[in-house]
Amino acid sequence: MRKSKTTKVTLRFRMLNTGKETLYLDYYPGIPNPKTGETMRREYLGMYVVPLKKRNGELQTSKDGSHKYSEADEETIRLAEIIRANRQNELSKAEIYTDAEAEMLKAKERSKGDFIAYFRDLAKDKKESNYNNWMSALKHLQDYTKKSDNATVKRFCDIDLLWCERFRDYLLNVRTHRSDKVVLSNNTAAAYFLKFKIALKSAYKYGYLPKNINEDLKGIKEKETRREFLTLDELKRLVETPCTNPVLKRAALFSALTGLRHSDIRKMKWGEIEEKDGKFTLKYTIQKTSKYDELPISEQAMQLCGERRKPDDLVFEGLVYSAYANKALAQWLGAAGITRNATFHCFRHTFATLQLASGTQITTIQKMLGHKNIGTTLVYAKTLEEAKREAAEKIKIL
Repeated sequence: MRKSKTTKVTLRFRMLNTGKETLYLDYYPGIPNPKTGETMRREYLGMYVVPLKKRNGELQTSKDGSHKYSEADEETIRLAEIIRANRQNELSKAEIYTDAEAEMLKAKERSKGDFIAYFRDLAKDKKESNYNNWMSALKHLQDYTKKSDNATVKRFCDIDLLWCERFRDYLLNVRTHRSDKVVLSNNTAAAYFLKFKIALKSAYKYGYLPKNINEDLKGIKEKETRREFLTLDELKRLVETPCTNPVLKRAALFSALTGLRHSDIRKMKWGEIEEKDGKFTLKYTIQKTSKYDELPISEQAMQLCGERRKPDDLVFEGLVYSAYANKALAQWLGAAGITRNATFHCFRHTFATLQLASGTQITTIQKMLGHKNIGTTLVYAKTLEEAKREAAEKIKIL
């Protein structure tokens, strides 16, 4: 059993300039303020009384020196005394709680917190594009909570399996925030719901949820999608085709020769590229996984980097991810005669697919792309086989 000095609660009166007395509770020793956590000695009850006066204006007093009050004020004081007794009772019980019971009380208090705010705090710890995905998932979670609970907050203690399952159904049918006519894609819904499950798991781990709801909650199964890639001939056409955004053109072609993501190319610094015996190596930390890696850089890829500058200078200075850049990319592809929908990430897919087509081992490609699971890399092998099948079907003589 824990032993500590019992806090005494006393009802006190304080005279105001208006002639009224405000009633408050005096805690000694002080107790933690439930809102701020700081030690407090006084709790004002928002209750007031007016001492009775004699004809000459002096206050009427009893034999013990205390003020006299009207019947209505005496009732107010009686109610304040009941509040004091309840507070004293609560504190006295708290003094004899075991550590386990005290922890249960803390858990109960944590469970009254806001899951939406907790989700937002998790999102703030993410980086770059992953942060944007978390924030998009948060927006849909807020919309769903408003629709399901007509509220902007969702207490941990009010979360149950049914509410979570209905959020999954909501994501599979909701429109995107960009267009009221477009339904959220299955894989985007799957990605958002995965972040929701991660938040539930984290909340349980740190004691905000009493039950691990995530264990019983089925996720959204991702559908296999075709990885768009460019052919070697299309890449060569892009080399010859002007682009209104030169740094974007160099970065995209660099991605096709290295397999690097936009986020890693954007933050590349000259000090991360080392040269030894005429060969170049990029020594960097992958933005998405925070994992250190070393990647060989070909001579042609180095030519796209331009003149070497100071170690802290960005290699592709001016490269940004924006709607303007995406428009310039689409115009560049169109000018080269490439009409299908291709994003910057398509150049990473192109690197993997062309490497496979040239006979590079799948495990080597896995390491160059920084994939943790080889199953992710094997998707490119399937894409290549589908492309071969499509090519075979194009030639018909009957």
